[in-house]
Amino acid sequence: MTLAVWMHDLNPWVVRFTDTLGVRWYGLAYIAGFVVAWLGLRWLAKRGTVLIRPEEALDVVVTGAFGVLIGGRLGYVAFYEPSLLWTFSHSFPFWGVAMLNRGGMASHGGMIGVLVAAVIIARGRRNAEGERRRLPILHVADLFALCAPPGLFFGRVANFVNGELLGKIVAAPGEPAPWWSVKFPQEVLERSWSELPQTNEQMMQIERLAYEHALPSQRDALDFNAAYAHLIDQIQAGNTAIAKQLAPLISARHPSQLYQAVAEGLVVGVILWWIWRKPRLPGVVGAWFLISYGVLRVATELVRLPDAQLEVQRVLGLSRGQWLSVLMVVAGVVLLTVVTRRGGDRLGGWARRSSRARADRSAA
Repeated sequence: MTLAVWMHDLNPWVVRFTDTLGVRWYGLAYIAGFVVAWLGLRWLAKRGTVLIRPEEALDVVVTGAFGVLIGGRLGYVAFYEPSLLWTFSHSFPFWGVAMLNRGGMASHGGMIGVLVAAVIIARGRRNAEGERRRLPILHVADLFALCAPPGLFFGRVANFVNGELLGKIVAAPGEPAPWWSVKFPQEVLERSWSELPQTNEQMMQIERLAYEHALPSQRDALDFNAAYAHLIDQIQAGNTAIAKQLAPLISARHPSQLYQAVAEGLVVGVILWWIWRKPRLPGVVGAWFLISYGVLRVATELVRLPDAQLEVQRVLGLSRGQWLSVLMVVAGVVLLTVVTRRGGDRLGGWARRSSRARADRSAA
């Protein structure tokens, strides 16, 4: 145990033009996920192991990207903060649903959006003769499942960079903590003061420190949130003196975002690619995605805090995210059972080229 725990000082901005406008690592994480998905899908298509043509890979990924973004945002609103539906303001973007700085995205909603995208892709497009080239929905869903883990990995790493979706506390402020734990100064703004482990005296020290380094307008207005956010900005800009002053007043936490990056991105990815090394019934890979992601999400959320804005943060000991993941596991087991019993032709198998897939594409 040691007091030399790392103080989170990563800057979420790649380039910042104003206080609210710029390029964030979070946005680049989504772009990186889509690019890797496109490269992976195109590689599979060129090997002839899927029913998607290489030139169609970009259209498929773009459609899936819209599914992720729209589904992820609507999922967050529906699952975690429905009040955004009737929240409006006089400044852009005016509607709470479009205010991406209010809560962000929900991975479970993004998966629902991808499922809708799979249905759209499976219906196909009309050719010059007005005919559609339809694809098996479960086969398209398998492809999305196979390409999803890199995006999940990058997204969780971006959550860590942002200092959001905090893990549980392993040591209160000033107490010895494990070397692997992280102190997130964002905790003071992320959680209500009643949930924080700081004593009243420690909170007063944090206030004094924030106003000491605040802008004059923030001190005059006694705007603590703005002053503290400015304090974090200075730490992220490399002000180690402020970081050393604040560190003893911040709790040490599990870096749960990194746990989830490894679990949802690397472990799930390895499981799915191992399963799809040989041809499988359409739906098998998608089913195992639901099962593996759901189980690992339930496990990793044991060390992650539930969303603070929920009126009831846990039901029967599980968070909202864990219950949604339990439903994913159930859905995956049901899908795997139905697909296995129904049987049919097998597709995929990246370890060897598939002449059947190439023939099916040519015939279409």
